Amino acid sequence: MREPVKTGLFAAAALALAVVAALVEPESATPGIMSDQGEAFYPGFTDPQAPRSIEVIDYDEATATARPFKVQFQRGRWLISTHHNYPVDAGERMAKASAALIDLKKDLVRSDSPADHAQFGVVDPLDQKVTGLAGRGKRVTLRGAKGEVLADYVFGKPVEGKPGQRYVRVPGGKRTYAVKTEADPSARFGDWVDPGLLRIAASSIRRVTINNYSIDETLGRLSNVETLVLTQEKDQWKLAGAEKFNLAPVKALTAALDGLKPVDARPKPAEMAEDLRKGQMRLSIETAMALRQNGFFLVQGGRLLAKEGEVQVETADGLVYSLRFGEVATSGTEGKPASAGGENRYLFATAGFDAARAAKYGGDAAAGQRRADELNRRFADWFYVLSGADFQKLRLRRKDL
Repeated sequence: MREPVKTGLFAAAALALAVVAALVEPESATPGIMSDQGEAFYPGFTDPQAPRSIEVIDYDEATATARPFKVQFQRGRWLISTHHNYPVDAGERMAKASAALIDLKKDLVRSDSPADHAQFGVVDPLDQKVTGLAGRGKRVTLRGAKGEVLADYVFGKPVEGKPGQRYVRVPGGKRTYAVKTEADPSARFGDWVDPGLLRIAASSIRRVTINNYSIDETLGRLSNVETLVLTQEKDQWKLAGAEKFNLAPVKALTAALDGLKPVDARPKPAEMAEDLRKGQMRLSIETAMALRQNGFFLVQGGRLLAKEGEVQVETADGLVYSLRFGEVATSGTEGKPASAGGENRYLFATAGFDAARAAKYGGDAAAGQRRADELNRRFADWFYVLSGADFQKLRLRRKDL
C-alpha cells in the first residue's frame, strides 16, 4: 500500500475514534466550561483572621443606587468607616464572615455567558457599563493588612429548588456558579452593631417616666403634653392614676430598652461631645445648630427639649437614663426614612446617677456611678438613629395602655 494512502487511512481512523470518544464521554468534549468546577475560588485565602476590612455593596433597585458599607480595622479597633468611623465590637463578626467566605468552592458551573448575569442576579452593582437596573447582586470584598484582595465575590439569587445554594460570580469574570453557602454579609448598620445600646437589663428597671409632648416651632410652644409614670415593685408594674391597664405595651417597652439597637449614628460636633464627657453643655453657635438640625433645643435654664418628647428610666443601682426623641432621620444606612414601624428618629441619650435613688432601691451606688460615667463617655459622641418601631414602643401614650 502506498504511503500517502496508508497515512490517510490512519487519519480517518483517528477521527472516527475521536468522534466515538466524544459520544461516549461528551463532557470531555467541552473541557472549557467545566475546567475549574470544584476548585476553591481563592485557594490562597486560608486564615480567617487575615482580613482587615470587609466592603459590602448592596443595590437598591427602587432607588437605583448602590449602597456601600465598609468595616475596617484601624487604630487598634474595628470601625464602620462608611458611617463616620462608628466603633463596633466587630471582631467576632468579622471572623464569622471571613470563615463563611474562606472555603467557597465553584460547586457547579451554570453559565459562561454574560447575557445570563441578570437572570442569575450576579450583575456587579458597581458596573457602570450595564444599563439595566434588574439583576444586580451584592458585591463582597475582603482585604488584608496591606489592602490586598483576599476574596471578591458577587452574590446573586438563591438557586431554585436548592436550599442553601446561591449563584456566585467573580467580578470581571463571565462564568456564573451555583455555590453551596450560607454566607450573606449585610450592608446594614444595624446588623453590625450589638443590641443593648443602653446596657440595661429589663429586670433592673424600677421607674419609667414618659414625658410626651411635641414642639410647635412656629408658635414656640409645647403641644400634646402628657406624662405617664410606670413603677415596678416585686416584678409587678403599676401605672400612676390607673387601677387596671394593658401590660403588653409595658413589656414591649422594657424589652426595647433592654435590646435597643440603633439603625444608624451621626457624630456630634467635637465641642459638644467634649462638653458632654465633662457633664455639661455650652450653647455655642455650632452646638445650637447641630441640636436644632436633629430636633433638639437647649432652652433657658439649661433644659434640653426634644421635638417628640422624652423618656426617663431609673434602675435599681441609681442610674437615670434620659432618652430624647428628635427629628425624623431622612437618610442613612437603611436607605429609607422609615421602617416598617414608622419614621426613624434621632435619639439624644444621656445618663446620670442619683445616690438617693440607689439607696431607695437598695442598689450598688458605687457601681451605679461608674456605669453612669462609662455610658456618658459612650453617648457623648453620637446622635443615634432609632427605628420607627422602637420609637413607637418607647413613646407610649395613655391610650396605648
